[in-house]
Amino acid sequence: MKILITGGNNAKALKIMKAFPSHFVLLADYGEVAAISTAHYAFKSLGMLNMDSIAHILLNFCITEAIDAVLPLHHFEVEPLAKSSVLFDEYGIGVLTPPAEELNQYLLAEKNTFQNFAIFIKGECIFASGKEIFVKQSDEINGVFGYNDADEKLTLFTL
Repeated sequence: MKILITGGNNAKALKIMKAFPSHFVLLADYGEVAAISTAHYAFKSLGMLNMDSIAHILLNFCITEAIDAVLPLHHFEVEPLAKSSVLFDEYGIGVLTPPAEELNQYLLAEKNTFQNFAIFIKGECIFASGKEIFVKQSDEINGVFGYNDADEKLTLFTL
């Protein structure tokens, strides 16, 4: 499986990459990105940032790079991708965000720094940096969620 993680210039994206040891991870960001490629991961540029066409930029990039799933980390990418998930799905590309109609319950208005993060795909926690075991969530729950304590409400992790 080939996974695109946006926000690739951020150290937090590198930490999240560790959750996918058996997959090829493409770390991408807007603007200049060091062109590094290994057997398990690579860095690429998404081109110049255009806030009006985020979903289009990412869909085009995913098709060109044969991406199977995209994990948007930039706050400004989450809503456009969640709203476009059906279109991405038509191309066989999974969008790892909660459903668009449920986004508000997972987003924070202010920036927060979390000690830990957990990655959910179809409600299953596939990785938790704090080593906690989470109960299965709704099947529609996808994405990276930050937390300080495992008993807290899950909050979408964004940059």
